[in-house]
Amino acid sequence: MNIRILLVCLVFTLFISCNKDKEILNSLNDYNLSMESSGYRFGDRLNLPKEVTDQAESISISFGDKETSNLVVDPQFFTLGDNAVTFIIKLKNGEILNQDATINVFAKNPEANIAYEIINEYPHDPENFVQGFLTEGNTIYESDGQQGSSRILKYTLGSTEPIAQTPQPAEIFSEGATIIGDKIYQLTWHHKKGYIYNKSDLSLIGEFAYPNVVGEGWGLTYDGKNLILSDGTKNIYFLDPANPSNVVRYISVAGHAEAYDRLNELEYHKGFIYANVWQKPMILKINPANGEVVGKFDFTEIARKHTTNEDDVLNGIAFKGDNMLITGKYWDKIYEVVIK
Repeated sequence: MNIRILLVCLVFTLFISCNKDKEILNSLNDYNLSMESSGYRFGDRLNLPKEVTDQAESISISFGDKETSNLVVDPQFFTLGDNAVTFIIKLKNGEILNQDATINVFAKNPEANIAYEIINEYPHDPENFVQGFLTEGNTIYESDGQQGSSRILKYTLGSTEPIAQTPQPAEIFSEGATIIGDKIYQLTWHHKKGYIYNKSDLSLIGEFAYPNVVGEGWGLTYDGKNLILSDGTKNIYFLDPANPSNVVRYISVAGHAEAYDRLNELEYHKGFIYANVWQKPMILKINPANGEVVGKFDFTEIARKHTTNEDDVLNGIAFKGDNMLITGKYWDKIYEVVIK
């Protein structure tokens, strides 16, 4: 066999091999795209195409910092919502192929649509850009946002006149807040730090840094053990109050057929986290153990009375006994609703 014939054979073999690799990757890509909308639930197996498995000696899934060869949706590796992964396929000829993909994981059970009835309306200062909203008895504590006008304040439900207030420096944009004992903890949006106030007179008594993994400060609540923080993503972080820079754990949030991100204002009540979704007239009821949305409130009719643009949206959750109080940015009312 002369050199020319040998080269032709090698080129042909390489061409066939490249085409086979392309077929494998295209088949895997088509499968992954077909599964993005329907998604998986924990315990489901990834039934990869025969064109992939027949050619593979081994298949593993990389999450960046961890890897598994078990093609089952295991909460040890996957979170609810979208998971950015890389498939690593070792072919029987020793060649290794990689392909990036998004695997969506949803909750096993559909979320309930929770009914409610408005039983009271209270005045709210329409100048307040509500970021954090909480109550203790008949006292409302509110974190008011916007650069140049951010502050923490408190007032009596039924009035709009502050009993006490503390302004932030002009560069600060206030975010969520919560009560721990005789203190108020308040987040800032971009400054990677929070403030601690004396609850009685809102005097500033300390600051704290939150973890680098947290992109921004959005919502904040307390479950009696941990600070619970949202950062505008699908993730909710549980922080040690004694050292808020320490992430105890985190959850990702999704319903039965939908992943939820832009989680904003938070409230913890009787074993569940309640969260509003930024710029949507809904509040989610979330299982804090695993991030599953077990129910949701549709406040479209209430929000329609107040929302005229992307700023004046629903953004305030508190509880008065077992009744929910809701308000929004620049709203002139607080609504008390009975949950049915």
